[in-house]
Amino acid sequence: MGIVVKSVAPLLAVGALLAGCATAPPQSNHAAYEAYEQQNDPLKPFNKVSYHFDNKLDTYVLKPIALGYIDVTTPGIRAHVADFMSNTDAPAQLLEFMAAGKPRDAGTTLVRFLVNSTVGIGGLFDPAGALGYHRVYTDLGLTLAGYGVPEGPYLYLPFAGPSDLRDATGIPASIVLTPTFPAPPSTGLTIFNYGSDALSVVNTRAQLHGTISNIRKTSLDPYATFRSLYRQHRAALLKEINKRDVATPPAWYSAAQRKAMRHEEYDASN
Repeated sequence: MGIVVKSVAPLLAVGALLAGCATAPPQSNHAAYEAYEQQNDPLKPFNKVSYHFDNKLDTYVLKPIALGYIDVTTPGIRAHVADFMSNTDAPAQLLEFMAAGKPRDAGTTLVRFLVNSTVGIGGLFDPAGALGYHRVYTDLGLTLAGYGVPEGPYLYLPFAGPSDLRDATGIPASIVLTPTFPAPPSTGLTIFNYGSDALSVVNTRAQLHGTISNIRKTSLDPYATFRSLYRQHRAALLKEINKRDVATPPAWYSAAQRKAMRHEEYDASN
């Protein structure tokens, strides 16, 4: 799995576009060509190099650090760290939900940020969840997907992990939309940004340790497994957003019109 180095990843994404592409099999070989199309991985030569680089980095650096972190923390502490990191992403997600035309999720995100930033001590705790405002998630890639932008070819970025051309656009956006981005630069702010990024990486790696270890032990092709799981996860996130944030038929519509709208919304989300 990759780690997030936000200032480097966008440049690597550009490098990926310039990398050599995998050669498609002849269309006369229907089975091979169909498999190639289904993988949607024409940048596989670059992606495989990136994957193996990250795998080595994880084996010799990130995994040992994560295991040490697991030894000195509890699941509760790791959950609080994840809550804090999620809260720092809320302003960006608020704007992305608004851009996607998802007012319910935008409202939930705003309430969660205000409550958790105050009562929840900066997001270390999740009192908003106890009040019924449960965590929702989006990013720029999912917003673009909601407007019908295709995912594009699969892309594995060094230091950032599985992605695709559409989702990779969210990396520079995530930098600009962080709460600390507009603040005047200072030594303290720099230390906080690098420290929080490092903590987020280690905490996330610790939470995914069991899953990653299991895939590496049992999968015949971990690269293909991670690619498949990434796509399934992104599709599930988009489906959740579409099912959760549907329009409410106006009260002045007739019963038949409201029923028809609900059926249309249900069909669109399935």
